[in-house]
Amino acid sequence: MMAVGEEDSMSGPLKGLKIIEMVGIGPGPFCSMMFADMGAEVIRIDRPGRGEPGSARFDVLARGRRSLALDLKKPGAADLVLDLVEQADVLIEGFRPGVMEKMGLGPEVCLRRRPSLVFGRMTGWGQFGPLSSAAGHDLNYIALTGALHGIGRADGPPPPLNYVGDFGGGAMMLAFGILAAVYESRASGQGQVVDAAMTDGAALLSAMMYGMKAAGAWRNERSANLLDGAAPYYDTYQCADGKFVAVGAIEPQFYAELLKRAEIDDPEFEAQNDRQRWPSLKTKLTRLFASQPRDYWCERLEGSDACFAPVLDWEEAPQHPHNRARHTFITVDGVVQPAPAPRFSRTPPPAPRAPSARGQDSEAVLSDWGIDETRQAGLRESGIL
Repeated sequence: MMAVGEEDSMSGPLKGLKIIEMVGIGPGPFCSMMFADMGAEVIRIDRPGRGEPGSARFDVLARGRRSLALDLKKPGAADLVLDLVEQADVLIEGFRPGVMEKMGLGPEVCLRRRPSLVFGRMTGWGQFGPLSSAAGHDLNYIALTGALHGIGRADGPPPPLNYVGDFGGGAMMLAFGILAAVYESRASGQGQVVDAAMTDGAALLSAMMYGMKAAGAWRNERSANLLDGAAPYYDTYQCADGKFVAVGAIEPQFYAELLKRAEIDDPEFEAQNDRQRWPSLKTKLTRLFASQPRDYWCERLEGSDACFAPVLDWEEAPQHPHNRARHTFITVDGVVQPAPAPRFSRTPPPAPRAPSARGQDSEAVLSDWGIDETRQAGLRESGIL
């Protein structure tokens, strides 16, 4: 794990890209963090107010960009944002449909001021459709697409964790869409709206499963398929010390390596893909892994072609030798967090700067973006700034 300072001489592959982030929650900030991690200049337009002293450093999703706090309900606030939009390549917002329009900052208005602007919109249900104006969260969005149905054990409800909707189907899809639109805009000179719905993105993440289902290779229930815990060679197992290991030996040669290293000579295991035997093999593997602590199995299996890994917790993962060697985790202002990803051979991104407190950089941002002191004074007097 590597400690990170404030300054770094590298610039990153997105140096020169200027982005305005209308601060929301979850996937919007994650998407903006990805851009900042890669060297883009991202300005957070925050709501007024102050958090707990010193708490900003824990807001990992806010790292790498400066904060400009504006009261967007005040007359004249939208005009200031539009002046900034004239200098931006991208605007990212994650409000409900219609909110930006009500503030006078909808895509038609922004694109008139900056025709090449890419207007990235992050919502759960999308900008249109019967559910578009309803409230929701990750769990609801992935439930509607079939993605949640495929997660969890057959004898229990699917477990919630907001990776699939918020961050995979939402933030990362929006980032991909924005970059695609920026690429096109550089050729055409024309901007456009990127409508990233978490329902659309979560559905796309399930593309392989839908294809397998159509081919008759994926059943329409949980714990009944190759990758959902039904196969004994693709699952997690509890060890004698209560910790878990993950086994993913799908290919025959890797399965053979698993049997060899785990010293399994039971002839029933030779029928790797006999579904009728899977429950029996699962029971036997459960007993086997439960007979020894996790470290025992790591010594036998980790680093081999048995497709094995220990299931590490939040404290263990940053300390694992592989993660330490790759600097997969970094420490920014005393906070352990994942490092920017992926890696670049020629234009590595800068080290992330610690998150700013709300409004901490308002004056500096406005000055850098061409708003003079006289106007700033007026903005303070009016309560916008």
